[in-house]
Amino acid sequence: MTEEIKDLISKIKQEGVQAAEMEAVQIKTEAQEAALRIIAQAKKESQMIIEQAHIQAQRLNDSTQAVLQQAGRDLLINLRQEIINILGRLIKLELKQAMSAAELAKIILVLIKNAPLSLGSQIIVSLNTQDKEKLEQGFLKQLIEEIKRPIMLKSAEGMQSGFIISFDGGRSIFDFSDQALSEYISGYLRPELRKILNLE
Repeated sequence: MTEEIKDLISKIKQEGVQAAEMEAVQIKTEAQEAALRIIAQAKKESQMIIEQAHIQAQRLNDSTQAVLQQAGRDLLINLRQEIINILGRLIKLELKQAMSAAELAKIILVLIKNAPLSLGSQIIVSLNTQDKEKLEQGFLKQLIEEIKRPIMLKSAEGMQSGFIISFDGGRSIFDFSDQALSEYISGYLRPELRKILNLE
């Protein structure tokens, strides 16, 4: 009887060990499968994250390139405009220096002498205040005596140099002001400048 109990105990132990071993193998297999699934999922997610990062990096790169290109275009446009503005200022400065009161007197004299008498009886010359005062000091009397027609000198607000002349009491004018001459000269030079600056 003792032998039977021993065999029974031995058999129970053996079956328990076998069962435990089988359960351990099953647990190990399930753990390995779970680990493989987790690794596969992690790889899949990491691949998606990498792809998203590449897409975002490409978008950022494209956006940066577009911003840089636009900034470059804006810089060139602003630079070209500033060069054109400088040209305008230089023209005005040169005109102011070239159109001294003495030069204005010569130009006005030639214009009035060569104007047909039928243009009108009252000649009005508008100038800046300083040039007007200089011309009134001597040129006006000499001119009136020479052409035998009345001439009125007027101050023009905002005019830095040059003059505006009317042969019909102000109804029509010939504009030789710094602004008008500057626009005329700039209009002539601007196309050439645009070619030089590759604007066309």
